[in-house]
Amino acid sequence: MLPRSNLTRSTIACLIAATFAACGPSPANPADLVLRDAMVYTVDSANPRAEAVVIDDGRIVYVGTSDSAQSFVGRHTEVLRLAGRMVLPGFHDTHVHPVTGGMELGDCDLNAAVALDEVRRLVTECDRRDATAPWVRGGGWQLPIFPDGPTRGLLDSLVPDRPAYLTSADGHSAWVNSRALALAGLTRATRDPANGRIERDATGAPSGTLREAAMDLVSSELPPHTADDHLAGLERGLAMAARFGITTLHEASATEPIALAYARADSLGRLTARSVLSLLVDTKAPVDREIRRLAALRARASRGLIRPVAAKIFTDGVIEAQTAALLAPYLDRPGYRGALNLPPAKFDTLVGKLDSAGFKVHVHAIGDRAIRIALDGFAKQHARDGGVGPRHIVAHIQLFDPDDIPRFASLGVVPSFQPLWAYADPYITELTEPRLGPERSRYLYPIASVARSGAIMAAGSDWSVSSMNPLDAIQVAATRRDLDDSTGTAWVPEERVDLATMLRAYTLGGAVASDHDSLTGTLTVGKAADVIVVSDDLFSLPPHRIHTARVLLTLLGGRAVYRDSTLAKRP
Repeated sequence: MLPRSNLTRSTIACLIAATFAACGPSPANPADLVLRDAMVYTVDSANPRAEAVVIDDGRIVYVGTSDSAQSFVGRHTEVLRLAGRMVLPGFHDTHVHPVTGGMELGDCDLNAAVALDEVRRLVTECDRRDATAPWVRGGGWQLPIFPDGPTRGLLDSLVPDRPAYLTSADGHSAWVNSRALALAGLTRATRDPANGRIERDATGAPSGTLREAAMDLVSSELPPHTADDHLAGLERGLAMAARFGITTLHEASATEPIALAYARADSLGRLTARSVLSLLVDTKAPVDREIRRLAALRARASRGLIRPVAAKIFTDGVIEAQTAALLAPYLDRPGYRGALNLPPAKFDTLVGKLDSAGFKVHVHAIGDRAIRIALDGFAKQHARDGGVGPRHIVAHIQLFDPDDIPRFASLGVVPSFQPLWAYADPYITELTEPRLGPERSRYLYPIASVARSGAIMAAGSDWSVSSMNPLDAIQVAATRRDLDDSTGTAWVPEERVDLATMLRAYTLGGAVASDHDSLTGTLTVGKAADVIVVSDDLFSLPPHRIHTARVLLTLLGGRAVYRDSTLAKRP
C-alpha cells in the first residue's frame, strides 16, 4: 500500500518539531508502529544514530530515543523491542532481474551447480521432471565449469529426445543440444551474427555454445513464456527481495512482457518493492522510432509503485567469454579487443534523444573501452544541457582505465557496482586475470577508488547471475574475499571499502540513482517508512561475518512485506 499523500496531523507536527528532535501524537492519534531499543543507523548525516524509529500512516514521524518514542504508543500501537538489533533504511538493488530470475527458478535451474557432476545430475532431473514439455529450458551454468564452452554432445547425452536451451549464469552464453541446433537451422555454413559468436568444433560445426547475439538464433525458436509465467516469476523474485530487505529495485532489462508483468502485479496489489524499470533498447532499430516505442511503453506501465523511467543499453558483453570491449587486446587473442554492440556515434545519438525524452540511461559496460564510450557519450550530453537532464547509471563497470575513475563524479553519473564479484573466484583467476595480465587486473572492480573520487555510488546484485542478498555483497566489498574465507589474502586489497560506504551505496546512493532521495534512502522524519530490521548490529560483527546476519523485518511504506517468525509482536 502506498503511503497517503496527505500527511496526518501528527506527522505534520513531527515535521515542524523535527528540529528539536521531539514530538508526539495527540492522545486520539497514536502512531502505528514503534521500533525501540535498537541500534538505528539512519544514513542521515544530520542525525546518524538513534535508538528508536516511530512510524505512522506509512511515514517516519520520529527518530530518537526509546524513552521519547514511548510517548507515541497508544492502545493499538505495535511496539517492537529490538534488544539491540539493527534498524536501517530499506536496501536499494540498482541492477537486478526479478522476472527472468524468478522464471528461471521454475525452469531448469542450474545456479547451484559448482561442478560438472552436479550439472549432469540437475539437467537429467530437469529432463525427467516434465517429460511433456516441448523443450528443456532454463539456465545458470557457471562458466568456469566449461572454460571453452559446454558441448552439444554432452547435452545430447542428458537430453536426447527434445531440444534443450540453457543459458549461462551471466546470461551472455547459451548451451544447446543437436536438436535445438537443427530446429534453428544452424550448421557449419551458418555465419556468426553481428555482435555474436557461434563456438565451433574442429570441423567448423556449431559446438553447442552460443555467445551474445548468437543466442537469439536458437532462443527465437523457444515457445514464448506466457503473461502468467512472467507474473509468477516476478512474484518469486519479489518474495526473495523482501526477504533480503530490498524495498526499491531497478529491473535491469525490461522487455514489454516484463514491464507489463510489473503493471499487472501492481494492479493486483502484489508489488512489494518500489520498481524502477529500465526498458530494453533495441539498438538495431531506427532511433526515433525506438524512442517513440519506449515512450509508449513507459506510459502503459507507469502506475503506483512503478516508474519505467530508464532505458537499458548493452554496450558490450563479458570478459570471460571474450565479448567485452577492451582498450588493449586480450592476451590470449592477440590483436583482438572484443566488440562494441553499437558504434559510439549511435550510442551518443541514443543518449541525447533518450535524455531529451526524459529517460535516464542505464548502461551495461564491462570492459574499459565500453566504460569509456559510455562516459564519453554522457560527457557530450552534459556539454549540451549542462547536466540538467536525468541522472544516468553505468552498471557492472568491471575493468577500468584509471583515467576514467574520476569522470563519474564530474559528470554526475552513478556507478552501480555488483560488489559480490570483487574477489578471486574462478571467474577471476581462471577466465579474467589470464586474459588481462596483472597491470590491468589491478583495476578490476576498483570500488574504493571510485568511492574516494566523490561519485555517488550505488550497488546491485544482477540476480539471478549471483546472490541477491545485499549483506553478501557488502561483506565481499569490505573483505575482497570469498564469503567463507576469514583468513585468506584479500584480492586487490587496496580496493576494500568500509561498512559505512557500502551501507550508503545500498541505501542513500540507491535512492539517488532512483531519483527517490527525497522519499527514501535515509531514516529521516517525513520520509517513507521503507525500513528494515537486521538480526545483528553489523558494525559489531567482524567483516567476514557480515553475511551471517539476517533481515528480520522489511517495511515498505510502513507495511510489512516480510517478517521473520522469530520477530514476535509485543504490545
